[in-house]
Amino acid sequence: MKKLNREFYNRDSIAVAKELLGKVLVYESGGQKVSVKIVETEAYMGIGDKAAHSYGGRRTPRVEVMYGNPGFAYIFLIYGIHSCFNIVTNEAGNPQAVLVRAAEPLEGIERMSQNRFGKSCEQLTKSQRKGLTNGPGKLCGALSIDRSVNGEDLCGNQLYLEEGEGEDFTIVTTKRVGIDYAEEARDYPWRFYIKDNEYVSVL
Repeated sequence: MKKLNREFYNRDSIAVAKELLGKVLVYESGGQKVSVKIVETEAYMGIGDKAAHSYGGRRTPRVEVMYGNPGFAYIFLIYGIHSCFNIVTNEAGNPQAVLVRAAEPLEGIERMSQNRFGKSCEQLTKSQRKGLTNGPGKLCGALSIDRSVNGEDLCGNQLYLEEGEGEDFTIVTTKRVGIDYAEEARDYPWRFYIKDNEYVSVL
């Protein structure tokens, strides 16, 4: 499948977040390849978005990658434990990003199972199988994505995105999750997911 190019990411986060649905996230490491279909995203619109790490022009070593060119990985930790995979969007200096919240496993499911639960895919319960990648921290755990790939060029050959199969689906638009601190921004309808996909994190 064709890789997404820099121009795909060089737009505002809302547009990119919607169009990332159905695209394929691929991670090649240690001679192994895993891939997932993106089914849920959230847009973070940068300096004017109270939910964004770059709100108000905040610029720290942690968020510096967001101020760079589009199409790079921004990885942050929640609760100091779980990694979250974000994609830097828009032109350099406009620190926007898209959080990939959930995905559907495609390739390398056995490795994802070992990474998440320490057992083979055959040994997983129905709940565990569904729980492989149905949340931002779970997704990164399954794919072994962590801060070591923060700043990775998504137009490269290790961590990248592909076009996907181009199937038809309905996009649900709703407010973002877990940002009650963000005042009015918590109600912005900037979360998008594929309707009826079982790997969506929150309905």
